Amino acid sequence: MSQTMGNFIMFFATAVMGISGSLVGIAIAISSLWDGVSDPLIGYLSDNNRNKFFGKRLGFMFFGIFAIAFLNICIWSMPSSMHEIAKFFWLLIGMLAIETANTFFGTPYAALAIDIAPDYNEQSKIQSFKTIFSIMGMILPSILMYFFMPSISISIQTSHTQTGYIHIALINSCMLIFLGLITIFSTLLYTRKNNIYRLDQKKEKFNFSQLLFGYFDILKKKDFRAVIFGYSFATIASSFLTSVGMHLFTYCYHFSSPQISVVLISLFGGAICSQPLWVYLSRRMDKKRALIISLSTIVVGIFLITITFLFRDFIPTNTMFIIAIPCLIFCGIGAGAMYSLPFSMYADAVTLEMFKTGQNNAGAYTGYFTFTYNLANSVALLAIGFLLDIIKFDSSQPVQALSVQNGLGMIVCFGCSICLSLAIMLFSRFSIKRADVLKVQMIKERDKKREIEQNNP
Repeated sequence: MSQTMGNFIMFFATAVMGISGSLVGIAIAISSLWDGVSDPLIGYLSDNNRNKFFGKRLGFMFFGIFAIAFLNICIWSMPSSMHEIAKFFWLLIGMLAIETANTFFGTPYAALAIDIAPDYNEQSKIQSFKTIFSIMGMILPSILMYFFMPSISISIQTSHTQTGYIHIALINSCMLIFLGLITIFSTLLYTRKNNIYRLDQKKEKFNFSQLLFGYFDILKKKDFRAVIFGYSFATIASSFLTSVGMHLFTYCYHFSSPQISVVLISLFGGAICSQPLWVYLSRRMDKKRALIISLSTIVVGIFLITITFLFRDFIPTNTMFIIAIPCLIFCGIGAGAMYSLPFSMYADAVTLEMFKTGQNNAGAYTGYFTFTYNLANSVALLAIGFLLDIIKFDSSQPVQALSVQNGLGMIVCFGCSICLSLAIMLFSRFSIKRADVLKVQMIKERDKKREIEQNNP
């Protein structure tokens, strides 16, 4: 569901629904900003939740999956006959609601991974498994697009195009409920069996100022700051590639919807297949170095895409399609680490911080992380919407002017390259090593062993 929204909502709202890029950018930016604001709040509430049945996190996730599934269908069912302003408010309200529901699921879900796997290598492993299944979910919209979109150039919009999006939304929502329930109830059994949550722990009284100042306190710490801002710029680069990439492949490369589906599948397929590589490298050379190598790989992939863009008028569409696939696979291989290693590095920073303070605030820490990159993403999407208007993108024209095509190429190529370079610079400042986390784990295991010996003399 998230990938369908991230990849297609900008294109759907502008090219299919005919809403101006500026209005779409405003709607998505406001909803994304609200998503970031709500993340620390829901994370804080889940840290202090004491539900006897669900524990800390799972009750929020249970509510979230059903709310997301319903709202997801509503957004794509926008009446095409409405006035543009009415469509804008439909999109804005729908996005605000679905981002709220997504926070109820996503923030406790991310904190749950820290709760059940505090070990350094276990954290890398669980993030890798999460990434594999996450990317499988990210590939699904491209597969569904191949089967449910009309087999014509997607730039020629018809009533069947929106019907295809609605069919994709229905399948996504059904799978979300089915797989979400598996996640919740199987994890519920695990947390109970291993006594992950102690409900007798002291419950903190809600203090918004404490939550707010906690965010600025986190940003003062070098390692938190390196991961938070580094990942934020990497997210902005991803927004340029996915949001404007649909326009690029449609109006510059003139790919049909099945061809775009295959291109996107190649991108995410490369990310899945590269997971064992990045897990191996993160163990051999630490997570930071492996992540910098992965981001550098994406930069090379963007350079290759830039070359294909420059020569697009001299190469037939079908030949260009074949050339584009290995370029996207190369980008996907690099992106594979971006979906797992930053979260694993952040989890290590959180583990050390919780050891120092003696408090489990994983939900709030996760909320601070998601707030920042959602804020960055909202600014990026707002900028993308205005940039589409600046280059005079016109959704009513199946063939865009050469100046518009060049503008789309510059947005993708320069936007991605600059943001990835900044991300590399920021991640390079991360200083936590494997030995730091292993030392904390040894102390915890020693204290736990002493506690068991005292209780069972």
